[in-house]
Amino acid sequence: MPLRSAPLMAFHTNENWPSLLRRLSLWSMTYDLYIGDRAFSSWSLRGWLMLEKFDLPHRAHLVGLYSGTMAEDLAEFAPARLVPVMCDEAGAVIFDSLAMAETLAERHPEAGLWPADPTARAYARSITAELHAGFSALRGDCAMQLFHQWVGFEPSEAVQADLRRLEVLFEIARERYGADGPWLFGTYSLADAFYAPVAARIAGYGLKVNPVVQAYVDTTLADPSFRAWRAEGLGVSYEPFPYPQPLEKAPWPA
Repeated sequence: MPLRSAPLMAFHTNENWPSLLRRLSLWSMTYDLYIGDRAFSSWSLRGWLMLEKFDLPHRAHLVGLYSGTMAEDLAEFAPARLVPVMCDEAGAVIFDSLAMAETLAERHPEAGLWPADPTARAYARSITAELHAGFSALRGDCAMQLFHQWVGFEPSEAVQADLRRLEVLFEIARERYGADGPWLFGTYSLADAFYAPVAARIAGYGLKVNPVVQAYVDTTLADPSFRAWRAEGLGVSYEPFPYPQPLEKAPWPA
C-alpha cells in the first residue's frame, strides 16, 4: 500500500493519531539487510524477497560469506552470526529469517505479507515454518547455486522423500487457496519468499517433480525480482566453485 494512502485508510478506520504516526514512521523506515553471495545464499534470497516483493524500502549490504570476512562484517550486530541480518533505523537487529518475516508482517499489515484469509494464512504459516525447520536432505544435498543446471544428478531416497512432501504441501495450497494467481496462495506471500530457493534447487539439479510443483518452479524462475537477484549473482566469479559436483553442466533452465 503506498504511503500516501495510509492517512486516508487510517481516517476511515478511526485510528488514533499516535498509532497513525507510528505506522507512518514504519512505512517511511528504510531497512538495512546484510546478505551473503546472491548466487549461493538461499537464506539471503529469502530475506531480500520479503522486502523487495512488498515494496518495503531497504538497502542491501554484501557480507563476505565466501571471502572469509563474515564474522568481522557482522561483529557489530552480535549475537547475529549468519546471514541474513535485518536492522531498522531504531537499532533493532533481527537475525533469523522467520523472525524477520513475522516482524515485517506485524509492522506492515497493509502490505499483505501473509494471505488475508485466516485459514489460508494459518496454512501459509505452517508450511513456511516446516521449511524453516525441515527439508534437511534437499537443502543438504542440493545446495542452491544459480549458475547452471547439473546434468545427471541422482537424488537420494531422503531427497526424494522431501520432494514428495513438497508436492503434497503445494497441491493443497494451490487447490484450496491458489485460485487468484500462480503463487502458492494465488497472490505473492511470505510463503513464496521462503520457497523461492527450493524452486531454484529443483531447477539447478534437474529434480523431477509433479506438474504442480514444476509450474511453481517455472513461475519463480520467471519472476522479475528473482531474475534481478540472479543477474547480480552471476556478476561474481568463483575459484574454486562452491559446492562442486562431478557432473556435466547444462544452461540454467530459465
